[in-house]
Amino acid sequence: MKVFCTGAAGYIGGSVAAALIASGHEVSGLVRSESSAQSVKTLGIEPIFGSLDDVEVLADAAARSDVVISAANADHERSADALLQALEGSGKTFIHTSGSSIVGTQSAGERVDAIYDEETPFNPSPGRAARVALNEFILSSRTKGLRPIIICPSLIYGVGRGPAKHSMQVPWLIALARERGGARHYGPGENIWSNVHIDDLVELYRLALASAPAGAFYFAENGEDSMKEVCEAINRTLGIDKAPIAMSLTEAAREWGESAAQNTMGSNSRVRAVRARNELKWTPKSPALIDEIEHGCYTSMISESNH
Repeated sequence: MKVFCTGAAGYIGGSVAAALIASGHEVSGLVRSESSAQSVKTLGIEPIFGSLDDVEVLADAAARSDVVISAANADHERSADALLQALEGSGKTFIHTSGSSIVGTQSAGERVDAIYDEETPFNPSPGRAARVALNEFILSSRTKGLRPIIICPSLIYGVGRGPAKHSMQVPWLIALARERGGARHYGPGENIWSNVHIDDLVELYRLALASAPAGAFYFAENGEDSMKEVCEAINRTLGIDKAPIAMSLTEAAREWGESAAQNTMGSNSRVRAVRARNELKWTPKSPALIDEIEHGCYTSMISESNH
């Protein structure tokens, strides 16, 4: 099949694109710079120059493809609308990437026990209401002659298979620990995030492309950890025999920005991928997050601080 992917030079999109190419599909990808074009070309991705606001470029690329994968921005309504209009009546597949902060609870690092699967009703926080509305808009297009699917990852970890090798949250914590001589979290760090390895997430895209029904929504997770547990693992790998340090909102916002501090680093987002496991027989197999920090892909990133 011919696949057009936004975010092809990024962590999720690049990993999915690389896997699809390995499976024999032709993949084109939206890029904004010559350096990004060169990086995707090395994977066999045909670069298409433009931005998410270039609706004519997006529409043309979508019309020439059998599948469109949106992995550049979970909140970009204009690009989603342009791609959906281009696919209307074609019966083609549109897979959009959301994120599990849609069910997140801002808690300043305190633990919240609410857990959600795909059928659990919820009220999004003000910071994620627009994303939830966009998700609903995308899924409603199933009545317009195309096959929309949404994949909603939790915290993603592991080495990417595309040009971008790492996600945000865990590398942020590692970089801060290296800079400050020990790990730090926002508030008490008891807030919990579900998480998923990038390789398992890529497999979910493959399964969804193969057999998901129109209008399907899938969470992606394979375990959960508190931010404090993640920071403790970072300290152990650093050889630091002391507890991580709690930061105030002011300190956390200085490091990551206030929105990221509130909606990601200090929030809870606990989900269960019930539908993916039951409907698509998705079976995650990759190492757990703490194992990757202590014994896997993050050990070299952490140990660089000792040189």
